[in-house]
Amino acid sequence: MTEDFNDDQKKESLSLKTLTLKFLFFLAVIAVSYNLFFKNNNSAEDLTKIEKKEKIVKEFGYVLNDYTVKRDTIKSGDSFGQILENNNLFYPRIYNIVQATNKIFNIRKINVGRPYTIFYSKDSLEIPELFIYQPNPIDYVVVSLSDSIWAERKQKEVELKSLEASGTIYSSLSETMESLGLSPLLTNELSEIYAWNIDFFRLEKGDNFKIMYTSKYVNDSVYIGLNRIHNAYFEHRGKPFYAVEFKTDSSRNIYEYFDENGKNLRRAFLLSPVQFSRISSRFNLRRKIAYYGKIKPHYGTDFAAPVGTEIRATAAGRVVKSGYTRGNGYYVTIKHNATYSTQYLHMKQRGLKVGTYVSQGDRIGYVGMTGYTSGPHVCYRFWKNGKQVDPLKQKLPEAKPISNTLKEEYLAYMKPIKGRLDKMKSTNFGFNQKSIIP
Repeated sequence: MTEDFNDDQKKESLSLKTLTLKFLFFLAVIAVSYNLFFKNNNSAEDLTKIEKKEKIVKEFGYVLNDYTVKRDTIKSGDSFGQILENNNLFYPRIYNIVQATNKIFNIRKINVGRPYTIFYSKDSLEIPELFIYQPNPIDYVVVSLSDSIWAERKQKEVELKSLEASGTIYSSLSETMESLGLSPLLTNELSEIYAWNIDFFRLEKGDNFKIMYTSKYVNDSVYIGLNRIHNAYFEHRGKPFYAVEFKTDSSRNIYEYFDENGKNLRRAFLLSPVQFSRISSRFNLRRKIAYYGKIKPHYGTDFAAPVGTEIRATAAGRVVKSGYTRGNGYYVTIKHNATYSTQYLHMKQRGLKVGTYVSQGDRIGYVGMTGYTSGPHVCYRFWKNGKQVDPLKQKLPEAKPISNTLKEEYLAYMKPIKGRLDKMKSTNFGFNQKSIIP
């Protein structure tokens, strides 16, 4: 009897233990599920907060999420008053806004096609609070339309992106650049850098270039123009021409371009008084006039260009003559020093006044067809020691050389840049461009 009782007790005890373990397991499952449920809910809430935080959009210095935003452009016939009236603001409120802001914002100078943005209160009334006008991609005017009326001129932050490009010439520099999708401003800049060293009217097929430059952007991706070329390589007729930008005057923030040996690319004279034209007639002392059958020397170099093209002074100097003759048309003569003088004929209209001092590259007039001429061009004449000579055959004086101290600094600065230019691949045809700073 005692043994049977003990067995029953044991069985009962085991049963209770089993039930206890099952109950504890059940509680553990509930606890884990509870924690997971609330943990997941908290994670979802945190994720929602993060997503909301990431979606905050700022523009013009304001959080757009705080407003209802409407964007539009100025259309023909639009006026500032009419735009405000169409957006539930009326006289005399409009009059007060115009009077309070007219020193900053001239409402008569809003141009067709330019964008504007209106910020409304984010409620059921949607009252206009801000009017923002953009006259160009950088500048904008903020006009407060609320109880506190004011206007303020601001600028978007301009970001400079460093870029590289390379290509091969197959026609003129400008046509090649255009066909490759590069900005015309790059063409102008490159021609200016090499204006003293390369005759861009006589480029050959196969000449190639590599450039390192910066362009200006707003809103991270909106291109608004070229900043400048910093370094370049141009191979012309198999000869390499390096151009590395280097600051030579910190106080005046002056940069100049030097080659791999520290030689200044600038010269005392530009090779041409106009950009991107062709030479239609060269200096020729034995030129034969077909109509007369006689020898008549041509003492100038004719650069053909459209009427209205700017004529530049090829060197610094003072205007000593400015007038009109039947053969020369309107012309200007510049004395550069005791040795050199230049003259520019067939201008569209009278040029600068006598006595005017000009710097190299300054505009002195425009291409025209005055005087004896069969087409629009500028006849460029060049005197050396009182004698007319061919400017394209002269060994023109160089600019002031770099100091020995700066030269050592430059050569150390130039070395890695030259290495980068050398490693850049110049495409056999077509075009290669990439950003080197994301």
